Amino acid sequence: MNSVYDVLKERGFIEGVSDEDGIRTVVASQQIRCYIGFDPTARSLHIGSLVPIMSLVHMQRADHQPIALVGGGTGLIGDPSGKKEMRKPLSTAEVRDNAQALKKQLSRYLDFRDDKAFLLNNADWLSQLNYIEFLRDIGRYFSVNRMLAAEAYRARLKTGLNFVEFNYMLLQAYDFLHLFREYGCCLQMGGSDQWGNIVAGVDLIRRVEEKVAYGMVFPLITTAGGEKMGKTAQGAIWLDPELTTPYEYYQYWINTDDRDVERFLALFTLLPMEEVRKYGQLTGADLRAAKEILAFEATKITHGVREAKSAQEASRRAFGGEKADLQGIPTSYVARQVFQNGIAVFELFADIGLCASRAEARRLIEQGGGYVNGRRLPAFDEQITDDDLQEGAIVLRAGKKRYHRVVVQER
Repeated sequence: MNSVYDVLKERGFIEGVSDEDGIRTVVASQQIRCYIGFDPTARSLHIGSLVPIMSLVHMQRADHQPIALVGGGTGLIGDPSGKKEMRKPLSTAEVRDNAQALKKQLSRYLDFRDDKAFLLNNADWLSQLNYIEFLRDIGRYFSVNRMLAAEAYRARLKTGLNFVEFNYMLLQAYDFLHLFREYGCCLQMGGSDQWGNIVAGVDLIRRVEEKVAYGMVFPLITTAGGEKMGKTAQGAIWLDPELTTPYEYYQYWINTDDRDVERFLALFTLLPMEEVRKYGQLTGADLRAAKEILAFEATKITHGVREAKSAQEASRRAFGGEKADLQGIPTSYVARQVFQNGIAVFELFADIGLCASRAEARRLIEQGGGYVNGRRLPAFDEQITDDDLQEGAIVLRAGKKRYHRVVVQER
C-alpha cells in the first residue's frame, strides 16, 4: 500500500524535500503532525492556496494530523519571498480579523474535531517573545551570509530589503521549533518560494533540539499557457463565496485549458488516479465532460455539494439551453420601471457590472460579443423593455463565457 508521500508524489504535489528517504519512512511507519503556514493578508485565501490546502487534506485522509497555522504574528512583518518590494503593512486589527476569517475558511477543508487537526495562530507565541532573549537563544544559530544567499533575500537586495523583513526567516524557523516542541510536529510543507525558510527551521531544530525534522515544498502552479494559477482578467479567484460566487468558481474550472485537465484533476480533486488518468486520455467533445467533472469536484470541495450542483445546472443552462436552475449565475435586481421605460442595452451591461464601462459595453456589442437571452445584439443602443423579459428575468452574455442574470424587482 502506498504511503501518503507516494500519493502526493504521484499526484504532482512534490517539488523538493529535505530528506526523501526519511520522509517516506516516517509517514509510512507512524502518525505524524505536519504544518503549513497561511499568510493573513486578506480575509480570504484564493485558488493559489489550494495546493497547500489539498496537501493537508491528503495528510488527514492518511490519518496524519495537519496543523494549519495562521500567521497572525508573522503577518505583521510580511514575507519577502517572491516579492519585489515590501508589502503594505497591515494593522494589528486587520491581521487579527483576517486571521479569524481564514480559520473559518480552512474549516471547510479539514476536520478539526477531536484533535484530528489543529488550527493555530502564531501570534499566540510570537507576541510573547522577549527580543533580547530571542536574539540570544535563536538568532545566534543563523548565519547572515547564508541568509543573504537564500533566493528570497538575494532577489530583494536589488530593490531593497529592510531589517524587519530580514527577521522573517528567523520567525518562521522559530514557528517550526515551537510546533516541534509543543505539538511534536516534524514536517513543514509550503510553496517552493518557502524553501529557504523551511530549511532554516529544519536546521534550527537540528541545532537546538539535536533531533530530525523534515521539509517539503510544492511547485508553483501555472497554467499550460504560462499564466499564474487563479489569475483572470477579472482578478483573483477567491475561496470566499462573497468574493467569487460558486458559479464563477465553477466557470473558472470548466474553462481549464485542455492540456491542464489531467494535472488539475490530480491536484484539485480527490478522484482516484485511475479515474484521473482515464479522463486525461479523453479528447474532443469527451474532454468537455472531463472538465465538467473537474469543475464539479473542485467546487464541491470548496463550496459543498449543493452549491456545486447549482453551479453545474446553471452552467448547463447557460451553455446548452437546458431547463435547469439559474440560481448559480451572478444576478442583479433592477426595478420594473427601468424596463417599462426601456433602457439601452449597453447601459444595462455597464450598470450591472458585466462591462467595466459604457464605452467598453458599446465596443463589445458593436464587435458582436453581446447577447440577450441567447440572441446576438445587432446594435449597442437597442432598447431592452418588458417584452424581453422571460419569467421576470433576462440573461445577458458578454463574449462566450460571461453570463449575468437580471431579475425584475417589483416596487
